[in-house]
Amino acid sequence: MKNVKYVIAAMAVVLFTSGISAQKTAMPGSDTDKHGCKGSAGYTFSIIKNDCIRLFEQKIQLKEVASKKSYTSGAAVILSTDEKKAELFLPSSAGSIVLSKVPAKNAVVYKKGQYTLTRTKDMYMLKKSNRIIFKS
Repeated sequence: MKNVKYVIAAMAVVLFTSGISAQKTAMPGSDTDKHGCKGSAGYTFSIIKNDCIRLFEQKIQLKEVASKKSYTSGAAVILSTDEKKAELFLPSSAGSIVLSKVPAKNAVVYKKGQYTLTRTKDMYMLKKSNRIIFKS
């Protein structure tokens, strides 16, 4: 009878400790953010589209210029349907940055703080503090 009590106690300890370790381990596919976007599937949230998107599927892709690193980073841009806003996704930024269209003569220009995105006939160029950092 004593052996049965020890076996039951041992089983309870094993079940309890396995339950604790299961709580600490994330389940595959459970990496959704507060908007329900799954980072492991390449999704991030877009403010302009109000939906989960994949940055590498976006039409406007920019490449880093004058990088001193051994690799080149990329950025993505999404325009609102009325083209009054541009949402910028940078590799160094945790979220996106939404820029607003400003009046300009020879190009379409979006600004926010130190960032300026310029669209000419065949090219996009992103400046940070008047220094070109990305272009298409």
